[in-house]
Amino acid sequence: MTYQAGEYDVIVIGAGHAGCEAALAAARMGCSTLLITLSLDTIAYMPCNPSIGGPAKGHVVREIDALGGEMAKNIDKTHIQMRMLNTGKGPAVYALRAQADKFLYQREMKKTLENEPNLELHQNMVERLIVENGQCRGVITRTGARYYSKTVVLTTGTYLRGRIIIGDLSYESGPNNQQPSINLAHHLQELGFQMVRFKTGTPPRINRKSIDTSKMEIQPGDDVPRAFSYETTEFIMDQLPCWLTHTNEKTHQIIQENLHRAPMYSGIIEGTGPRYCPSIEDKIVRFSDKNRHQVFIEPEGRETEEMYVQGLSTSLPEDVQLKVLRTIRGLEKAEMMRTGYAIEYDAIVPTQLWPSLETKLVENLFTAGQINGTSGYEEAAGQGLMAGINAARKVQGKDPIILDRSQAYIGVLIDDLVTKGTGEPYRLLTSRAEYRLLLRHDNADLRLTDLGYQIGLIPEERYRRFVAKREAIEKEIERLRNTKVRPTPEVQAILREMGTSEINNAVELASLIKRPELGYREISLISPPPEPISPEVAEQVEIQLKYEGYIKKALQQVEKMKKMEEKRIPDWVDYSKVAGISSEAREKLEKVRPISLGQASRISGVNPADISILMIHIEQGNKALKKG
Repeated sequence: MTYQAGEYDVIVIGAGHAGCEAALAAARMGCSTLLITLSLDTIAYMPCNPSIGGPAKGHVVREIDALGGEMAKNIDKTHIQMRMLNTGKGPAVYALRAQADKFLYQREMKKTLENEPNLELHQNMVERLIVENGQCRGVITRTGARYYSKTVVLTTGTYLRGRIIIGDLSYESGPNNQQPSINLAHHLQELGFQMVRFKTGTPPRINRKSIDTSKMEIQPGDDVPRAFSYETTEFIMDQLPCWLTHTNEKTHQIIQENLHRAPMYSGIIEGTGPRYCPSIEDKIVRFSDKNRHQVFIEPEGRETEEMYVQGLSTSLPEDVQLKVLRTIRGLEKAEMMRTGYAIEYDAIVPTQLWPSLETKLVENLFTAGQINGTSGYEEAAGQGLMAGINAARKVQGKDPIILDRSQAYIGVLIDDLVTKGTGEPYRLLTSRAEYRLLLRHDNADLRLTDLGYQIGLIPEERYRRFVAKREAIEKEIERLRNTKVRPTPEVQAILREMGTSEINNAVELASLIKRPELGYREISLISPPPEPISPEVAEQVEIQLKYEGYIKKALQQVEKMKKMEEKRIPDWVDYSKVAGISSEAREKLEKVRPISLGQASRISGVNPADISILMIHIEQGNKALKKG
């Protein structure tokens, strides 16, 4: 028996990192929203590494914040350590990473969800979607509750037909022995969705009291205040260290001797694993020339003795895992509290999605997170935010928001998924972004806060502060362009002290700051600003002027790209009738159904000649329609 349990504008299925962002975005945009999850105790759960950020991923967290999402604020309140990575490189690849107190992170996110107006939480298992005439109208739970809605966002993570594997042991399960979602996975196949089988894994957890950190290299947090959110004003400086150790020849020998018991080599594992986060047994085989690999020992929280063994993801049998652990320096007496495991799960082929993350097969149904073939909490949260925004905008009768590749790493992520698909769990990398000098960690607010405000996720007061910051940056850049310094004895002395050459003639400050030895601080000694400048404004002034030439070149490339993105492909285009394009291009174009010539040009197998022919076909068709 089923019964009608309620009606909403938006229903979000799953309360992982994607589901939390989707539900909060929809509710904050004024939509009545229901968030249904298997367990209210595992909201925003971190089944793998208890950390947020890192290269490209940290950029996404900043973008989520600039658009009005929650992840950045939540990690700023709950981290136990924060570090800026890649500081020896250029600002394009600076990346903030935080170690989380995973339990506090969950509690804070749950509290945020519970206190959000327009948002209801319910613990249940969704087993079917209500689909009528190709449109999603709601969901049906295991208990028979029928919830109706105008849009649905599916964020089921790694739960669809989840199967945990440890050695030759395997059983149906979600992460960390939670319930898997079986019937919903079969239902999606019944609806006609093409599914793939992926695999991910996690390492053992060990007792802090059983390890000897004196044999390891300490990894402290930064001693300067750090935050992901532009709103954070209170900083956690009481940080816990992580520790670095390494595998060795004995470790590798034990793994080699037990490869016949490793599921990924014995044939038990069917799913495709992540290339950029391999298991330790995979590392030993693929990188046989290396005699050691890094292993980071990371606290899971302030109030627990569990330590995460990063770098030792494995699905080896439990007895082998313990032997492997105890070969590692500092872990000779390690007590294993949780066994590492692999998990297989179903994901949908993401080329079945529009760039809005709405499915092509079922209208009003959006998907986000690992169900779309990605890996990582940050990638999930970024998709969840955009799916929630677009589900709400569909309810409101507005056009979807689609971030382009020059606008955000989130844009790169979604475009890669819906245009190219993925044959393995997708991980965002800085190398995937062709405009990474524009998509920096430091300027996410300048890129996206206007949009967040227009959408309705950035409050008025926050927007006013952002506008004031932007105006201060512009004003100071203008001052440095219009201020010249002369070769006075005082100026020459400062230049010598800074290790740079003296000047012979009057020089603009904006030109002087481009010298490698000089930054905004040194320029301020030569010519102080009329009013105090905040560190955030000073950082932007320095980066924008120092890298001005490179930024201009990147912007010119963006303009070329935008011309292709603006050339929309009309709905009437039938690729089977486009004469002259290759059969591979025709097949790929029909499958992806790109919305613009720009997107079409990024599809693997579609070459420039195919794009030229398609452009002519569209122009001729448009002329014929006008005549008609």
